[in-house]
Amino acid sequence: MSLNHIRPWRNIYRRESRQIMVGNVPVGGDAPITVQTMTNTLTTDVAGTIAQIQAAADAGADIVRVSVPDEDSARAMKEICRESPVPIVADIHFHYKRGIEAAEAGAACLRINPGNIGSEDRVREVIKAARDHNCSIRIGVNAGSLEKHLLEKYGEPTPDAMVESGLDHIKILQDNDFHEFKISCKASDVFMATAAYQKLAEATDAPIHLGITEAGGLMSGTIKSAIGLGNLLWMGIGDTIRVSLSADPVEEVKVGYEILKSLGLRHRGVNIISCPSCARQGFDVIKTVEALEKRLEHIKTPMSLSIIGCVVNGPGEALMTDVGFTGGGAGHGMVYLAGKQSHKVDNAAMIDHIVEQVEAKAAEIDAAAQSVDRAAE
Repeated sequence: MSLNHIRPWRNIYRRESRQIMVGNVPVGGDAPITVQTMTNTLTTDVAGTIAQIQAAADAGADIVRVSVPDEDSARAMKEICRESPVPIVADIHFHYKRGIEAAEAGAACLRINPGNIGSEDRVREVIKAARDHNCSIRIGVNAGSLEKHLLEKYGEPTPDAMVESGLDHIKILQDNDFHEFKISCKASDVFMATAAYQKLAEATDAPIHLGITEAGGLMSGTIKSAIGLGNLLWMGIGDTIRVSLSADPVEEVKVGYEILKSLGLRHRGVNIISCPSCARQGFDVIKTVEALEKRLEHIKTPMSLSIIGCVVNGPGEALMTDVGFTGGGAGHGMVYLAGKQSHKVDNAAMIDHIVEQVEAKAAEIDAAAQSVDRAAE
């Protein structure tokens, strides 16, 4: 439930943008901010790639990107696109024919750098293939691969150089009467990336794909992405996101959702609110939360759960969550349902009991939503 009508300080006013389609997924406009990831299998390993796409989709990925570096990968894309449960973005670098082949194979979007794939004739061929096969295009600008003339002009990668590159690429597509595109402007430096995205957001109404590229490992990359993407999203910038981690793509999806959930922009699964634990805790908070995170991964229904070690903040947090548990000492704690005290439960049975309560609440929420949908039909 949104509380923005009574808590206006929580409002985020999204930048207005055009809406495009990536397969059957809308991006931009008033569509939900989508979460993406990218496979790291060899594309020619069709079974392995499809399995990774399925795992990402199960974690909530709306769109998955797959690299197409060579002819064999382009041939593999036909089966990958056919079997994928979500739209596939073909990642194309340099060779324009790979873009044409990926569009023919069923890719929903082509990630290209128009300035890197050759002459305008070649760009036109890729655009024609995208148009003929209902493909959108993502213009992918990266601080690490800017055009030589821009590096000479600015002396080094800068936000202005990145935006100029992006706008030049937009012009190539628009000059060919192609408007089904989104754009990214990535850098591994948080300051450079956020500055570039702010300038880009003012210069175009195209949907914006957010990312801090080469962000790092699971811990460091999550923090860097949360700072960079979080600030941009808080400013209303961003229509689709990819968290780039040196980790399993499923982890990228999880982090993406956690960033969106923390800003109230997208809700999926159980949002666990827990204390860091201290000497006052009536049970082992850390181990309990670790266990619950694993036990509740199957819940897709947006809902909240508070796990607080003692009564200092526990009752107050429970007032604002669907299900809550507060440690009370003497080997038991208090269960809260819909913000109200419900019953006590022994610590030894707590985890199983909380899982049961969350599953019951999720079923209740789903049933209510289905009832509303039927009434609206």
